[in-house]
Amino acid sequence: MKILMVLTSHDTLGETGKKTGFWLEELAAPYYVFKDAGADITLASPKGGQPPLDPKSDEPAFQTDTTRRFSADEAAKAQLAATLRLDSVNQEDFDTVFYPGGHGPMWDLAEDQTSIGLIESFIAAGKTIALVCHAPGVLHRVKNPDGTPFVQGRHVTGFTNSEEEAVGLTQVVPFLVEDELVRLGAVFSKVEDWGVNTVVDGQLITGQNPASSAEAAQALIAALTSARTA
Repeated sequence: MKILMVLTSHDTLGETGKKTGFWLEELAAPYYVFKDAGADITLASPKGGQPPLDPKSDEPAFQTDTTRRFSADEAAKAQLAATLRLDSVNQEDFDTVFYPGGHGPMWDLAEDQTSIGLIESFIAAGKTIALVCHAPGVLHRVKNPDGTPFVQGRHVTGFTNSEEEAVGLTQVVPFLVEDELVRLGAVFSKVEDWGVNTVVDGQLITGQNPASSAEAAQALIAALTSARTA
């Protein structure tokens, strides 16, 4: 299995003067689900090189067994420091793509034409894609061949309005993931704040929040395994 993971290159949290980026658990948990399943993992980001880590995600309160494993994994950290430029990767070389969240993707990947085209090419090829937390927001410009929103009529989840409110960033982010997906016609599913929630709808797998990232990755592995044995 060849899995592409796409990370943000954006490090500025709106006009707050604070830093953002990708959320560590949302990279680390899926990374080891994939690695322990024997997958070949490629990391990419719009600018290439070292993507920005949301510093909050590495605070003690948000560390997990998988984030500590990643932080102690020199090979994984070296791979992270040398992500490929997103415009250098091709859908044909991978079985799937996984987008970790964090607030960063709301600014760059959500509007990045290379990312949008890449996602559309995976969909057109009949491949399953997965996105967690804020990353489902990067689907908001993705279209079906007939020009309609890709998420229209699809069952999805993502970082909820109440979770965004809980972290105090409702007025900072470019848009609210839940509101935007609903506006585009998606059927949005959610559980209590910070609860584990993964939604599988055909080619699309979405996870609600950091706690859902491992489960979303497991669902993706199951989908890939099923496709190979079909």
